[in-house]
Amino acid sequence: MGFRGPGGWLWRWRRNPLKRRADAVDAWVVLGVWLLTVTVGVLAGWSGVRSVRHGLDQEREEWRPTVALVTQKAPGPASATTGDDDSAGDDDARDDDSGDAGAGQGRGPASVWGQVRWSAPDGTARTGRTRVASDSAVGAAVTVWTDPAGRLVTQPPTVNQARTRSLAIGGLVGLSAAAVPFACGRLLRDRLERRRLKQWDVEWARFDPLWGRRTP
Repeated sequence: MGFRGPGGWLWRWRRNPLKRRADAVDAWVVLGVWLLTVTVGVLAGWSGVRSVRHGLDQEREEWRPTVALVTQKAPGPASATTGDDDSAGDDDARDDDSGDAGAGQGRGPASVWGQVRWSAPDGTARTGRTRVASDSAVGAAVTVWTDPAGRLVTQPPTVNQARTRSLAIGGLVGLSAAAVPFACGRLLRDRLERRRLKQWDVEWARFDPLWGRRTP
């Protein structure tokens, strides 16, 4: 269904004694498929952008930084790699509803996984694991991000990051949605093309003997 220039498909809309009914149907199919493809792609993409942007804005509005205290001395930089490899075994020791989050000091050469404790909005104490500075002592304060339920979360994206992420996801959603009517239209046109060629063979078989008789 590639673009062939105005003369490639506009001829189907002109009055022509050689134009068949299948040509007119094909012209309407091309027009309908392109309109549907553009409409579906734009609407789906715009809906995706708004949905993702709303979710990210809600995270930025509801997620709040909270001060947490280190409950176990953090390992030094030399043992950071080993600590990460053994983190799966340490997961059983934390609360099920606390979770892990890289919301403390952030990932970097001087940050390691550490056990921290913080207070949820309802006042209950929570414990979990987040990134803290290496060699952090027990009782050291770190900043973590929590959701309204008091669970650890990552730091929400900034306004610019949210805009970029929503546009990227919305574009992918729009392209994916537009591919559906485009592919269906392509299949329909292929079927019409096979039918047109079959009809052409039938007509050729009918008139070829007549033309052959007139050949000296």
